[in-house]
Amino acid sequence: MFQPTGQSSKQKHPKVKVLDPDIDYSKAKSVHSISSWWGIGGIFIVLVVGNITNYTNSHLPDGLRNAHLTHFPAAFIAERAWKDLKILNDFGPKPTGTYTNEVLAVDFLNREISYIDQLKNRNQQLVVQNQIVSGGYVGVYMNKSAANVYRNVQNVVVKLVGRSESTSRHALLLNCHFDSVAGSPGASDDSGSCAVMLEVLRVLSRQSDVNRYSIIFLFNGAEETPLQASHGFITKHPWAADVRAFINLESAGSGGKEMLFQSGPKHPWLIEAYARAVPHPYAQAAAEEIFQSGVIPSDTDFRVFRDVGRIPGMDFAHTANGYRYHTRYDSIDYIPLPVLQRTGDNILALTRAIANGDELGSTERYAQGYMVFYDFLGLFFVSYSADVGLMINLSVVLLSIIIPFLSLARSTSGTHGRQIRSETMTGFLATFLGAGASGVLCFFIGLQLDAIGRSMSWYSSTNLILGVYCCPALLCQCVVHLLCNRLFGSKTTPLSLALKVQARLNGVNLFWGMITLGITFTGYRLAYIFMVLILCSLCSSTLISMLGLQNTVHKWLLLHMLFQIVALAWSTQFYHILMNMFVPITGRIGSSINPDVIVGTLATFATLFSCSYLTPLLFLLKKTDKLIGELVAITLIALVLATSTHVGFPYRDDAVKAPAVQRHYITHTVRKFYDHNGGERYTDAGFLLQELDRNAKKTIEGIAMPDVVTPMREIPACDKELFCAIPFYSIWHQVLNYWLPGPAPVVRQAVTVSLREKEQLSEHEHRLHLVLKGSFQCSLIIGPKAGSTLKRWSLLSEIPTPIEFNGQRGHFVLLTAGVESEPMNITLDVRHELKKYDGPLVDLLVTTTHWEYHKEHTPVFNRLLARVPGWAHVVPSVAAVNSYTF
Repeated sequence: MFQPTGQSSKQKHPKVKVLDPDIDYSKAKSVHSISSWWGIGGIFIVLVVGNITNYTNSHLPDGLRNAHLTHFPAAFIAERAWKDLKILNDFGPKPTGTYTNEVLAVDFLNREISYIDQLKNRNQQLVVQNQIVSGGYVGVYMNKSAANVYRNVQNVVVKLVGRSESTSRHALLLNCHFDSVAGSPGASDDSGSCAVMLEVLRVLSRQSDVNRYSIIFLFNGAEETPLQASHGFITKHPWAADVRAFINLESAGSGGKEMLFQSGPKHPWLIEAYARAVPHPYAQAAAEEIFQSGVIPSDTDFRVFRDVGRIPGMDFAHTANGYRYHTRYDSIDYIPLPVLQRTGDNILALTRAIANGDELGSTERYAQGYMVFYDFLGLFFVSYSADVGLMINLSVVLLSIIIPFLSLARSTSGTHGRQIRSETMTGFLATFLGAGASGVLCFFIGLQLDAIGRSMSWYSSTNLILGVYCCPALLCQCVVHLLCNRLFGSKTTPLSLALKVQARLNGVNLFWGMITLGITFTGYRLAYIFMVLILCSLCSSTLISMLGLQNTVHKWLLLHMLFQIVALAWSTQFYHILMNMFVPITGRIGSSINPDVIVGTLATFATLFSCSYLTPLLFLLKKTDKLIGELVAITLIALVLATSTHVGFPYRDDAVKAPAVQRHYITHTVRKFYDHNGGERYTDAGFLLQELDRNAKKTIEGIAMPDVVTPMREIPACDKELFCAIPFYSIWHQVLNYWLPGPAPVVRQAVTVSLREKEQLSEHEHRLHLVLKGSFQCSLIIGPKAGSTLKRWSLLSEIPTPIEFNGQRGHFVLLTAGVESEPMNITLDVRHELKKYDGPLVDLLVTTTHWEYHKEHTPVFNRLLARVPGWAHVVPSVAAVNSYTF
């Protein structure tokens, strides 16, 4: 029986120096303890703060209408921009080379710019040029090298002439693209940006004050092909030499806020201009480093201006609702006035600031150094140099560890430093092991969900991520803290419970501090993410020390929680950014990667990032069973919903105006194979179906029923034909393909290649003179025969590194035509290891792809497309593959 008083009590509790009489032995509980319900309350606080940050991430200003012009004559008017967007949207999909892109869109832009010119202020001068340009370059994307060749793509270019034009023709460039991918109106990607630029041009042209420097507005018509029209401008247009900085407007989603996600390189004055001018900041240097790492399968014209033009600039993109990106749902229906208003306010203010600043006249003077930049919930914007960031990170990390230790040591009169260090290391170890264990647990959950066929259950119901991954991660981290306390915590510590928990929190400081310094000293700027988290803890521990609250009952806890609210706002902001960005991407990364592992890893990190300074507080709870039970219950409910109910079905249609579709490309293909003498060897036809996400195979099999699809690498053609004669429209889309034999499509025109002349240059070298006929989007794969090597060609000054597929090597060429082009002469210089060799030198595969070809679809193709579920988005195309040997 427990004895509350007397000698037996002393025997059961060895006499130690207790700093605070905080143990009420009649209840065996510390006075520092708090109700067990506060464990559940902590989860509630996290969810509330997370919902607040979700609101701030999506909150937009009201859109101005034409009626506001009388009160805001120099403001961006969203209604005017929306009307421009409506026209571009209603043209429908606008792939490069189609009538909608090359005629309708170009005519609209020219007409609208003409209206702007007529209504401009008499002090302003507009110069308009329509550029039709051909060229090319070798591009490397996703570790694959290819020749990117374009013919007669179009740009509409407008210059708003500045005051300095007569003395220094330095200019700011604004860029958007009006083309879209097939199957998508491209309202956000990127017609909305073009509508914003038209309104910016409209506003600036009507002001009486002439800008200091000229502003060039580039409306480019071939970005999706990829990045061709911008390359044509920066390498061929006479105004390109005047550009000293640029603003690129893009989209990787549909609607929402535009994020500044790339800047520079270097040229910190651009970030300083953004900080001064932009009324609605939304920018993260971390997004820049993540994007440039290549983990996001996308690219923008920023790359061309930066790498080819050697021009500094800023890259903006809408990233919300990536489900609608490149689908039929990227339409004006999902872009309300506030989206255009926010983007327009920011770009107009930034354009004015740069075009009238000192830096544009001498950009190289301001070119040194990188900037760390970020916003806090859109409320304010912070920027400083990377060198300053190094000092800030180092100072915050060191102070966050030293101040709490000295504070705790002072509260114990300096007599228990060893115990404080021991508890700090226990806190560090528990955080470290908890991070690893929760990562392993979420990895295992991801594997099991995938194994039972429930992959991507959270795709359209992202709140499931909280239960399926975040709760198990938090549960694991709590259990690890409890185990570490049992294994490494002192049973007879003289420290009060309050001091013990604060020492454990200092261990969390040590954990994040080591990560912050590790990232900082490897040269990455994204260490600020963790620095801000540590800074919140530093502020609370400093105030606790200054006020002498270390050993008080609950007062220190209140102060800690107040600053943790700020830390939660910071950390949950990144949770929403990460999930909004990466969850939709899992729908288009192919089937070879388990998306649950990706999302589980992100959820584990986000949970640790958000809750690491809350988890040690569980030792304050009188009982931890309520918290553990709550986390277990939420996890089990979420797993049941994900695996056994329709809630876990990944996709949804537009019924609730929140589509989350599965993506499909289906290509009706005819293939003709010719021998060395030009005779036809054989012809076949069928349908190519691409597997773009983890669950696509089930859908593809359902579409094909009762027929059976065959993996492309298993068809007979793979044994003898170059690259299996797959109708690649892009070598960067080497996802798993399936082949379904069928009747031939209707292909009225296709790109053909013929040999005009074969010339012997030397004993080993031969020159093939080829003629390419046809003005359509196509691809060429040039595969040298055994013993042959492609040494030179007339397409470009350099030859891309051969790519490998199906055990073969070949050079890939993406060839795009905008306005109809004449036949193209191509020469290939091939070296053979044998002298005066007279046999075949190369295999050449030509794929012509017809997008937006609906009127030519055969009844068989239409019946196949009709089987595609309503919650899926399909991009149909018709392709002709011609295989030659020369």
